[in-house]
Amino acid sequence: MRIAALETSTEWCSVALWSDGAIVSLEQRAGHRHAEIALPLLSEVLARCGTAAHELDAVAFGAGPGSFTGLRIACGLAQGLAIGADIPLLGVSTLDAIAEESGAARVIVCLDARMREVYYACLERAGGAWRAASAALCVPPAAVQRPPGDGWCGCGNGFAAYPELARMVTRVLPEVHPSASAIARLAAPRILAGEGVDAAAAAPLYLRDKVALTIEERGSR
Repeated sequence: MRIAALETSTEWCSVALWSDGAIVSLEQRAGHRHAEIALPLLSEVLARCGTAAHELDAVAFGAGPGSFTGLRIACGLAQGLAIGADIPLLGVSTLDAIAEESGAARVIVCLDARMREVYYACLERAGGAWRAASAALCVPPAAVQRPPGDGWCGCGNGFAAYPELARMVTRVLPEVHPSASAIARLAAPRILAGEGVDAAAAAPLYLRDKVALTIEERGSR
């Protein structure tokens, strides 16, 4: 089983190939260049592994939440690969991917959503997957709440943007971000279990519809 993975929801552009449990990946800071560099990076990974796009068995992508443009890029590229190779695809939560990257068992994931809001969820490892102790939300930083229990690790750039959130956790790892490797690890068992969908059914997970503050809202900051 060979699964290509794409993750472009943050400032990082990340691609990976999962092949029967082995993963080869590449990533780089992209700024606003995700659409320009994602496919060349994936082509390089496939070449390193001696795999052609038509030999893929499935595609996974970081479905969100995150940058609206980044999510559409990953979804669109995944759809193109899936249609071209006639294979299923699967969207994976970027918040789950951050938790997967953390190495912790209890994670409060917090991404800067701009507009004085954050995307956050409280996640606990349950076997090879992540269980939501609190569902993913887009809220003002002051509304972020820690669930009961000890040993929560804070991950994501929301903790850098809003340092006061560190009070809720025992340690903070603001540099941890979603990666294609994490997307691939989380997607593989689900795809093997038959959860992959047709390309037409893929969609980003935005968590909110608004993309910018009004002039009045910017003036009230």
